[in-house]
Amino acid sequence: MKIHIDIDCFFVSATRIVHPELEHKAVAIGGRSDTKIFDKEAQNQSINLQNSGSFVPTFFKTYEEKDDDIDAFKDENGRIRGILTTSSYEARAFGVKTAMSINEALWLCPHLIIKAPNMSLYQQLSHQLHEFLASKIPLIEQASIDEFYGDLSDWVKDEDIPCFIDNLRHEIKRAIKLPVSIGAAKTRYIAKLATTYAKPFGCKTIYPHAENMFVDPIKVDDFAGIGRSMSEKLKSAQIHTLGALKQRRGTLESWGPYAKELYQRVSGLSDAPIQSSQPRKSIGISRTFDPLYDRDELRRRVHVLARHLSFAILKLNVIPTVFHLSIAYEMNQKSHKNISLCEIFTEKKFDSLCISLFHEADVHRRLHVIRLSINCTSFTRDSKKELSLIGFHEEQKMKNLTTNAQSLREKYGIDTLKWGSEL
Repeated sequence: MKIHIDIDCFFVSATRIVHPELEHKAVAIGGRSDTKIFDKEAQNQSINLQNSGSFVPTFFKTYEEKDDDIDAFKDENGRIRGILTTSSYEARAFGVKTAMSINEALWLCPHLIIKAPNMSLYQQLSHQLHEFLASKIPLIEQASIDEFYGDLSDWVKDEDIPCFIDNLRHEIKRAIKLPVSIGAAKTRYIAKLATTYAKPFGCKTIYPHAENMFVDPIKVDDFAGIGRSMSEKLKSAQIHTLGALKQRRGTLESWGPYAKELYQRVSGLSDAPIQSSQPRKSIGISRTFDPLYDRDELRRRVHVLARHLSFAILKLNVIPTVFHLSIAYEMNQKSHKNISLCEIFTEKKFDSLCISLFHEADVHRRLHVIRLSINCTSFTRDSKKELSLIGFHEEQKMKNLTTNAQSLREKYGIDTLKWGSEL
């Protein structure tokens, strides 16, 4: 299944990290065309080269921090100019909306606190969240500065997804202090729709058997990709809900390719693969469990973690060169071991390496273990190790075996093939 992760009121939430006194207050982030970029004395200009979505300019000005930044939106005549890029839920209760003029927002909510945008902070937090998600999920795609898609196929079982995304949103809140909402469904488009109904700071999983029940009553305006003109066209054809849209396939297809694709998306028949837009730097897997002393069982769990991580590495089509295994014990004791190698990656070799790292890292053998973590970093796509002819043939056999096993797992599931040591 696919998941969609959206940061709740991102710019406001980011500001509250720096200014916690703004929690539970009506806050909005203003925005205006920064004509100061043309000034000869222009200062504090920054550049954003990411495709970060709406309200995130390529060039932006960093304003001086104040308790209320309303002065940043006054022109030379003292008139307040500009619109809102986002607002807190406390402000929305007064009717304040995104893209509303600051003047109108202040009329609706006189005690509204206006803050100037801090694009450097937003970029920093967005990057941190991307890196955090990349350490938790094999495939992550950043759709905008505050939106991400993930592919949980063969990584998390469908029945475990509600628990996984619930834990994930709380982990993000603890690690980065950002509230996120997460939707899960069989396609990225339905997952994004689910996120809308998970807000604020919630999660919602839509299984295929419940998709129609969830989608059909929703108004057409609430589906991403249906703009004002398409909305008006649909309503003129007496199509007001997504359920009604799904019943008018012929009508939609007669309107051309865009409307035809829209029908496919709403019906859950069209999807797009999750594509990582930036080269991944690391991937890891970790699990926390009840205190466990049995070393045979711990080794078995290392085998399981290694198999899952190997699947993810092969799916990324990279060769890790730094391997790290850490152990968390009871009584707040920790230990770790890492090694650097640059060899042809095979599942068997990786599994043996992880077991070897576990033995070396397990220095507190009288203590119970509560967490195991394996991380791989410093990816390359070329192996620089020179092999003898015999060594090459052995490596090639293991590589072929790994490739065949990977194909079977991608087709039938990651648990299709297991190591005997896991059983």
